[in-house]
Amino acid sequence: MYRSLHEAVRDAESQGTTLAQVALAAESADSGRPVDDIRASLGRALDVMRGAVARGLVGDLRSSSGLVGGDAAKLVTGPPGPLAGTPFRDVLARALAVQEVNAAMGVIVAAPTAGGAGVLPAVLTGLADARGLGDDALVDALATAGLIGAVVADRASLSGAEGGCQAETGAAAGMAAGAATEMLGGTPRQAYHAVALAQQGTLGLVCDPLGGLVELPCVFRNATAAAIAMAAIEMALAGVEFAIPADEVIDTMGEIGRNMDVRYRETAGGGLAATPTGRRLARERLVQIKRAS
Repeated sequence: MYRSLHEAVRDAESQGTTLAQVALAAESADSGRPVDDIRASLGRALDVMRGAVARGLVGDLRSSSGLVGGDAAKLVTGPPGPLAGTPFRDVLARALAVQEVNAAMGVIVAAPTAGGAGVLPAVLTGLADARGLGDDALVDALATAGLIGAVVADRASLSGAEGGCQAETGAAAGMAAGAATEMLGGTPRQAYHAVALAQQGTLGLVCDPLGGLVELPCVFRNATAAAIAMAAIEMALAGVEFAIPADEVIDTMGEIGRNMDVRYRETAGGGLAATPTGRRLARERLVQIKRAS
């Protein structure tokens, strides 16, 4: 697998192909699996993603603590806002839906992690549905997303405990932005810039879950990351380029994560988790969970 997105873009451009195709070829070479088998696996992951979106949008799920649930459906049935009827609002609803399923112990695809699992299915399936794109395009997009995620994991981290939320929802935003840019007809280089545009917007984002539960603010951070990915896609497809190469943005994320205070790395010792309300809610909800168990 690639350790540099620049190298992947270089190979795609020299071969006149896509990042998805070079990702599938690299994975096939590394694993010894035929490309068709890899695509079939990605197709099964896509089915799970769609199932999580559909389940979460029903609106009847609540997390064990009761802190989150039911908000995805509000974006479907609730009063219209300035984004009503747009793919943007639909993507936000899907991101919340998947994370509400995760918080309720439902089945999701942890891509790149459970805490950041709402971004990729929301952006990819939301935009594919809006444009009438089929499963082949989505499977290609998942291959591209996998390539991006693998580079992030190798050069920095995908763990909130290691690098803060920038390593989870931030990486997810970069994966979704790059993959969707290519899915919508962008070039490998435009996808490269989309990754940089998305991840620069999440640098320094802390991981501060109330009570250590992957609920609050995690569910809403996924919607925010999806919004950042949508902004990056829009800019990249318009020809906007980010001056700092995506690989260097990823390296910066890793450096920030390594120097981040431990309170902001999934320990519930800082950030929103350490606010008076955050501590009170966590205390009340953890008692509730203990009584119910």
